[in-house]
Parts: sequence; structure tokens; C-alpha cells
Amino acid sequence: MLKDTSVLLDERRIFKPNYELVEEAHVKNWEAELEKGKDLEKYWAEKSEQFEWFKPWDKVLDESNKPFYKWFVNGKINLAYNAVDRWISTDKRNQVAILYVNERGEEKKLTYFELYREVNKMANALKNLGIKKGETVSMYLPMCPELLISMLACNKIGAMHSVVYSGLSVGAFVERMNDAKAKVLITADGTYRRGKIINLKNIVDEAVLQCPTIETIVVVNHTGSDIEVSDLSGREIFYDRLIEGESDECEAEEMDAEDPLFILYTSGSTGKPKGVLHTTAGYMVGVATTLKYVFDIHDGDLWWCTADIGWITGHSYVIYAPLLLGTTTLVYEGAPDFPDPGAWWNIVEKYGVTKFYTAPTAIRHLMRFGEKYPQIYNLSSLKVLGSVGEPINPEAWMWFYKNIGKEKTPIMDTWWQTETGMHLISPLPVANLKPGSATLPLPGIDADVVDEKGNSVPLGKGGYLVIKKPWPAMFRTLYEDEERFVNVYWKEFPQGFYRAGDMARKDEDGYYWIQGRSDDVLKIAGHRVGTSEVESSFVSHSAVAEAAVIGKSDPIKGQVIKAFLILREGYELNTSLIEDLKKHVRYELGPVAVLGEIEQVDKLPKTRSGKIMRRILRAQEEGEELGDTSTLEE
Repeated sequence: MLKDTSVLLDERRIFKPNYELVEEAHVKNWEAELEKGKDLEKYWAEKSEQFEWFKPWDKVLDESNKPFYKWFVNGKINLAYNAVDRWISTDKRNQVAILYVNERGEEKKLTYFELYREVNKMANALKNLGIKKGETVSMYLPMCPELLISMLACNKIGAMHSVVYSGLSVGAFVERMNDAKAKVLITADGTYRRGKIINLKNIVDEAVLQCPTIETIVVVNHTGSDIEVSDLSGREIFYDRLIEGESDECEAEEMDAEDPLFILYTSGSTGKPKGVLHTTAGYMVGVATTLKYVFDIHDGDLWWCTADIGWITGHSYVIYAPLLLGTTTLVYEGAPDFPDPGAWWNIVEKYGVTKFYTAPTAIRHLMRFGEKYPQIYNLSSLKVLGSVGEPINPEAWMWFYKNIGKEKTPIMDTWWQTETGMHLISPLPVANLKPGSATLPLPGIDADVVDEKGNSVPLGKGGYLVIKKPWPAMFRTLYEDEERFVNVYWKEFPQGFYRAGDMARKDEDGYYWIQGRSDDVLKIAGHRVGTSEVESSFVSHSAVAEAAVIGKSDPIKGQVIKAFLILREGYELNTSLIEDLKKHVRYELGPVAVLGEIEQVDKLPKTRSGKIMRRILRAQEEGEELGDTSTLEE
């Protein structure tokens, strides 16, 4: 069996950093910073000094019980205190902390001082509901200010939160609440999506019948629906009524560095979802440091990460990292293409967004509508762009760079996961960029590409992406499932590396190219081929907006490639286009790319965070069970 994935795409374009950005960058010398990061403990100790500690830590890293690592041992700290409280005695007191905007054009601004008071009222209210340190509060809320306030209120009093994306089905919702043993559930009447109001309360009413631990349900009257107090059951209360009369002062709970912060569920291919548990201090240090350096956050920035807070990108880079850095975070409720495909660019122009972070799947979706919409708006406020989720293919990278960044704005292509908590592989604004490459592991991160025995593979060869040493924002376990934590992530390689589950290669400059999930690797004519390269070759054709490929069983060849394509406006799949696509892909990838079928589709099965679920396509094609589909968007 071949130990490496074949390398098919050869991307050679290089983009130099923008001189003006380098001048003001926090990190001006990338190589020097990478060198500093080789002393992991010293490096992360230095980064921990940006926070206010109630009690300093005794030891940076405890490796005595691998893989149950501990960071900043015996340190005492509170996240909400560092994200909110400490700013109100500074000039940031009256700066906007949260700028909420929805697709209807409505907005709400909360300064750091206003946020401080709201968080304290909610923290006191939760205490009055009987929530104690270490207990769990579940949230099933849209992208509204009350979600951020409630999360911070949990941090303030030492409770864990478990945010469930407000689009999951009743079954998926019940599973997550019961696993977390939540006592309080915070929800809303509804959410705005593409001009409609989606009723969330109906889903909650059905779900809580199966959730024995829920004692109180708090309802945010978000969309102004006609729910009356008389419509609520005995254990339900409106959010406004709950915090009414509560003090706007609340002392922050002293949290141990390793005290649990939150549980966030990520779907497994089979079986129940995994409850990823993050703890307090290491997570804070990791997310704040990476946002500060990767997106070069300064006073005066307006930061916009388009992710939903129901996913790790939303936790780390919509709420926690921006507030820990004292910047303004834009929170958007709505779709990227409503009321038209210029919705996002309209917001960038209107508010002067400076740093913008989104998913390749959203970029590829907006590419379908051409260059018209970005040209309508003035996007000159943008200084840094970013990509998160799946690998960004070179074509989407170039479209983003030309049409949104106007060929001046670097793209930070970040690789990381729910489990890692923070960016692990990413450029900095001072780096040379290659479209489609996440460049190098960040300072303080030790990654590699290895074969099945854990040995480094030569440059240019594909293999398994691993993280060789611990990092501060790493998850500590799977909630109440330590055996699964060890078996899924730490057992595969004898050296005890973290198994990321992705295939990758390093080029001659050491730059990392993510080739796709190891579960999705295609086995074609004796070669192991990464899905991202094949999909990228399809998208480089002028007719194709998005692509997903799977290996389909073939009696002669063993496996051939089946492609599912979303075409750009004005194209239709016919015999002539099929032949053209086959020639194009063979030219791009060589004779290894044995194409079986090409099918035109309107949608691809994706998670709510934008990742293509190729196993769903495979299962449907082979007539197998679909497995866990709780995070599927459609």
C-alpha cells in the first residue's frame, strides 16, 4: 500500500507582502518569530503576559499525563474579566465592543461598558437560577447580542456553556443537551434568514420534552413575535424579565487555568457527536495571540468573522479573541446572498470593515454570480482577508484576492479544527503567499507530514498531517468520554502525535498544502489522491463554481472519480462540456485522474460551517447508511 498521497496540482504563483502592512505589523520578521516559537514554553509564557491573572501560574506546561496535557498550571484567571471588565477602566470603555447587524439592515451597538453591565446582569440572573461553577448552560440562539452576553455571563460565574447551532434538528439538539446535562436552556422566538423568520421556539418546545435535566428555559424575544407571558410554561421566562432588576455589578469567579470553559459538539462519521471540551487559560492565550498576529489587529480595526457562533470559528474568532484584544467585532445575522449577492460587500462599505474572515465555500458560492456585485461597492477599507474551513482552492483564492482585496490585501489561509481551538497553520501578513497553501505552522506550533509509522515524508510527498507537540488552546478531552479521546486522536502514531485526520504535503519551501480528509482520499489506479486537488482542477474550469468528488467502485479499475458539480450562471452540463471538463482535468492532473461520471447538482451536502460532507455523497452513491447527519445544512 502506498504511504503517501500523490501530488497532482502544481501551483507556482507567489504574492509578496503589502509593504504598508509590513510597516505596521505586530510581527515584522516572520523567520525570527518562527525561531522564537521553537522554545514552546518560553514563547507561550511570554504570550500569557497580555492578560490579567488573579494568581500567576507556576508552570507553563505539564506533560506528566500524556495526552492529558495541562497549561499554565495553578494559574487563576477569568475569561470574561479579561474580555470585558479590564477594558472599562481604559479608553476603550466607550468603544463599541459588539456591532450587531442583520439582513434587514437593523443594527445594535454595545460599548464595552454597556456590555459589562449586560453581562453582569445575566451572570447574577444565572446565579439566581441556581447555576453554580462547573455546571452547564445550553444555548440555542441566533446570531444576536444576547448569545454573546450569555456566553460571557457563564464565563463570569465559572459555568460551562454548550452552544448548539440554531439550525440543528430536534434529534441532534436533544442529544447534545442531554449529553451536556444542561440545567438551563437559553433560546429565542426565532431568527432571520433570507427574508423569513424561522421559528426556534417550536423546535425547543418539542425538544425539551426529551430533556430531563432542563429546569429553566429563558426566551429572548428577538424577532418581536407575538409570544405573550401567558403563552409561557411554568419553567419558561423571557430574557428581559429574567435580568430585570438584577445588579449590573458581579464579581468574576477565580477560575483555575484548567477549569472547563465550554463544550462544543462536533459530528462523528458514525455514532454520537463528540463533545469537545476546552479549558480556560490556554484557550484564551491561544485564540487572542493568533488573532492578533495572523490578522494584525490594531486599535481602530473593525473585525468581521462571518462564522456562526454555533461553531468553533464563531467561539474563537467572533466573540472571544476580538474581545480579549479589545477590538470591535461585527456580528451578522443573515445569508451572504440576501437580499442579493452584494449583501456582505454592502456591509463592508457601510461600516468600513478592515479585517474580514470567511469560508472558501462562501467565496465559491459568491463566485457563481460573477464580478458584478463586488464592483458596486467601495471595499478600500479592507486591509487583511482570511479563509477558514476547507482548503481554499487557488481559483477561489485568486477571485477573493482580485475582486475583494483589489490585489492589495493578503489572504490569511488558516488551518485549524474544533479540537485545536485556534489557528495552527497560517501565514502572517508579512509572509510570501501561494494561492491554496496555508503556508507554515505558526510560531509555537510543531507540525509535520508523516507516513503510517509517524516518520516524516520527503518534501513534495503527501502524508498524514500531525501536530507533534501540545499547544495552549488544545481541547483537553471529549466530555465524559476519555477513552474515545485517546483512541480517536492520540493512538494512531507510536510517537503520540495528535492525528488531525487530514492529508497534506510540504513543498520545497516547507509550505503546507492540505489535500483533504484522510477518510476522503481516493484510491485511483494504485494511487492515493487527495480530494481537494481534484476538486480544485474542476473549479479552475470557467464553467464550474463548486465541485465535490468521491471514489466510486468500478469492476475493472477498482475505483474511478465521480464528480458532483455546481456550474456558474449561464452554463449547462451537456456532452460537449463533459468532454471539455474531462480534457481539462486530465491536462491539470495527468493520467492518474480517471474520471468515471460527472453530475450537475444545485447543492452539495455541507455542514452548517461550510465543509462538504463527501461521505454523504459516497453513502448515497453506494446505497449505504448515511451515519450522523446532525450537522448537515440541508
